[in-house]
Amino acid sequence: MKNKNKSKIGMKRLWFVLLGVMIWAQTEAQPPRRRAAATAAEKEKTIDRASLQFPAAMEMPEDVVWKRDIYRQLDLTLDKNAPLYYPVEPSAGKINLFTYLFDLLLTGKITAYEYKLDGNESFTAKDKVDVKELMDRHHIYYEMQNGNPRVNASDIPSAEVSRYYIKESAYFDQRTSTFRTKVVALCPVLMRSDDFGGEATPYPLFWLKYDDIGTYLARHTMMSSNYNNVTNMTAADYFSMNLYEGKIYKTNNMQGRVLANYCKTDSAMAHEQKRIEKQLSDFEQHVWGHSTDSVAADSTAQAVEEEKGKKASRASGASSRRASSRRSEKEENDKPKVSRSRRESGNSGSATPRVTVRRQRR
Repeated sequence: MKNKNKSKIGMKRLWFVLLGVMIWAQTEAQPPRRRAAATAAEKEKTIDRASLQFPAAMEMPEDVVWKRDIYRQLDLTLDKNAPLYYPVEPSAGKINLFTYLFDLLLTGKITAYEYKLDGNESFTAKDKVDVKELMDRHHIYYEMQNGNPRVNASDIPSAEVSRYYIKESAYFDQRTSTFRTKVVALCPVLMRSDDFGGEATPYPLFWLKYDDIGTYLARHTMMSSNYNNVTNMTAADYFSMNLYEGKIYKTNNMQGRVLANYCKTDSAMAHEQKRIEKQLSDFEQHVWGHSTDSVAADSTAQAVEEEKGKKASRASGASSRRASSRRSEKEENDKPKVSRSRRESGNSGSATPRVTVRRQRR
């Protein structure tokens, strides 16, 4: 009996081993495309799980009734944009935004798209960036390990990326009756001087679709205050709350022109930027009903000002009357006065005697 039981246990073990070998062989026998599709599906599930764990900004509906696309240039040396730039070099486990995005690009977690000569973005498969070709073009040193490029943190040109181009869409969502401004795309710009020095030349590197990187931006924390170094926020919150400051350099228009095409002077450029900003603020105030409230506030303020004006006019009238009465009193006091005694004494003969003519009777 004992030998029979041992033989049965051995047969079961052998059966499980053969079953495992068959499953492994079937997996290896799958075509490369099927294995790649399975790997891509697993990767997509991982991204979806990360999206649920780290929710990003709300997506813009496709059926909005009003939308305007604005392109801005962010100077990272400004205080409002400094959280995206510092620390320039990794310090105490902190890295800036470009270093974080570049690491994601090297590991294949995000996709970059070509920056075209016209400055427009295109998120199609043919416009995807070849990372190796990008680094060769901009002289970024890398090493190949297991068929993948690897770049040391010190070789990432995070200090030279001191500018960003962003595309934002200001739109009105009629379903929620809200006016929002959403970042649509992000482009890091390499500011590099030539061998002779001089002014740095901008080299836009690539476009990133914000919806693709929003999940990862929700996990990238950065310092948000110079006065309280404990205060941190995520890059997703930074962009969703529009805490950045950037000058407009382009808008989507029928002619496809940037501001520099028709603004020939710096003053004309500044005037056009202010005009576009005012158009956006005016539309937002109109949507939210601020214009009505402001009209009511202006009416109240006008009524208050009118009441103040009436009071001031009444006060000025009273003061003018008082002043005129004081002036009349002063003039009356300044006039030469003749005493009654003097008049009486003048009549008594101290003055020139009066001559009367009386007719005599005949």
